[in-house]
Amino acid sequence: MQKNKSLVLGITGGIAAYKSAELVRLLVKANIDVQVVMTEAACQFITPVTMQALSGRPVFIGMWDSSIDNGMPHIELSREADAILIAPASAEFIAKLVHGRADDLLSTLCLARDCPLLVAPAMNKQMWGNAATQRNITQLKTDGVSILGPDSGDQACGEIGLGRMLEAEELLGAVNAHFTPKLLTGKRVLVTAGATLEMIDPVRAITNLSSGKMGYAIAQAASDMGAEVTLISGETAIEPPKNINNISTKNADAMYQAVMKNIAKQHIFISVAAVADYSPAKPSMQKIKKQESSLTLELKPNKDILAEVASLPNAPFCVGFAAESENLLEYAEVKRKAKKLPLIVANLAADAMGSDENSVTLLDKNGVHPIKRAPKIEIARSILQHVAKMV
Repeated sequence: MQKNKSLVLGITGGIAAYKSAELVRLLVKANIDVQVVMTEAACQFITPVTMQALSGRPVFIGMWDSSIDNGMPHIELSREADAILIAPASAEFIAKLVHGRADDLLSTLCLARDCPLLVAPAMNKQMWGNAATQRNITQLKTDGVSILGPDSGDQACGEIGLGRMLEAEELLGAVNAHFTPKLLTGKRVLVTAGATLEMIDPVRAITNLSSGKMGYAIAQAASDMGAEVTLISGETAIEPPKNINNISTKNADAMYQAVMKNIAKQHIFISVAAVADYSPAKPSMQKIKKQESSLTLELKPNKDILAEVASLPNAPFCVGFAAESENLLEYAEVKRKAKKLPLIVANLAADAMGSDENSVTLLDKNGVHPIKRAPKIEIARSILQHVAKMV
């Protein structure tokens, strides 16, 4: 079994420390071992007891903690960590990092580390914009430190501007991206996601129950693995991942046009979108009025986006998805062979649609490869690891 990643979470003095409690919860849920180290100032904003309860580990604050066998927590804590994240990182602590000061446990272990350092700034907008702070941030980047944020918005002082610490979910994403092997560096990946909406009249449409969560997870995981990602999305209620090229579409034809416009020079095409197989042949320009008699709709087949891409002369590596209600592996393999796909991902529609979790089976020329039920972002990483090996 693969060992969990280990993270030292450093918390400095600032009101954004309240976000660190949620961050610890999310990190632990993501199977990341979290060791919290706090400055004395941080304890004025949130208690060590809270952080201990959430992380399941004692919280370290002072340099002279006797619970460390050799009396050197600044060495032991950094040696056990795969990375150190300072969140929130105050202006004062950022200055300490730049100048190599080591006057408390957190600054000392940062100086003594032999692992990557990530810093999430949090401060008033004037403090962030101050020339001294900007010089310090530039120097940290030069020193190889990863700077996460800050964001813009309402601040505790009542002002609005740049300086807010990123939200816990965004920091979790940054940590996951940091820990993800960059297996797709140099690759361009096009992903389709979400449901298409085929209008019957101005107020009615044919669609499906796809939430877009799996496709968005694929796009996020591909970006985390170093790929240049384009996401072409149909209808969905979720926010697209950051740092990717996001293209919104409505219906199957619009998605087809967007894919064909962007498919050139792509290395990998992953068709996750639930594209409607049919659309109304003659959508009404006016709302169809209810009548006592039955209503008959004439439907025409939509273009098969995946099949057309797979048949291109210089087709990218194509991955399809098969959501079935029965005979899962049989139907998925028929689809894979019919469209001449190197890989297809099969799942039961009832288990996947709208859920935050999924279980899938990969089918390629070498057989079947089941992936047990897990959060969709973890499923996405497993799928892309398999893709990376095949590519």
